[in-house]
Parts: sequence; structure tokens; C-alpha cells
Amino acid sequence: MPRVRVHSGSPYEERYGFSRGIRVGNRIEIAGTAPIPLPGEQVAPTAYEQMRRCGQIAIAALRDLGASAGEVVRTVMYLTDVADADEVGKAHGELFGEAAPAATMVVVGGLLDPEWRVELEVTAVAGD
Repeated sequence: MPRVRVHSGSPYEERYGFSRGIRVGNRIEIAGTAPIPLPGEQVAPTAYEQMRRCGQIAIAALRDLGASAGEVVRTVMYLTDVADADEVGKAHGELFGEAAPAATMVVVGGLLDPEWRVELEVTAVAGD
């Protein structure tokens, strides 16, 4: 089965040799997505805003691979502070509530950039 890959422009994709997303058949996997700001912007200060940014990047990759947020079947959210769970969960609901995917939230000791408070992985199953 052919593989279709997309990139988001994150500096880590080329440096670490990965794709933002990959589609094999109707299954789509979006790599761990951090709140990489747009050029000229700073990392958002709140966990809510960071989760929204992660979602925007992931949803753009889904669209590039022929799917939508409504086709998401699983998400994994990595938080650096358990106190951010409600903010991240609120943003998750706004981004993926239509799909109501199976979701996991994990608290970790840290992410690649110390300013990042959340990172997001997404799996979708695209319609025919």
C-alpha cells in the first residue's frame, strides 16, 4: 500500500527525520505535535492556547492527507503539569468534540522545549 507523507515546516522534522503525518490506506497518523508558533510569534503562554495551536497544526496535516477533525479516532495528550488538564481538555473538546475520539492524557517530566506545556498525537480513519 502506498504511503503519503506531509510536513508542517517544524524544524525538527528534517533534523530528526520524521513526517508530521502519514497516510497508509485510510489510516492516518499525526506525529507528536508541539505548539510551534507561526514565524514571528512566540510560544503561547497558556496550556489552553498551546493545545489550540497543536490542534491547528495537526488538523492542517489531516486536511493535507484528505481527512478532517471529525474522522479522528484517537488522541494522546502529553502535559508537563497536571494542573493544566482542564485547560487542555477544554481545548481538546473544542478541536475534536465532534469526533469524540478515544483519548489519553499523560503527565510527563518535560518536553523537548521547556516552554511547551502540551504535545498532541492524533490518529484518524479517513472515509473513502
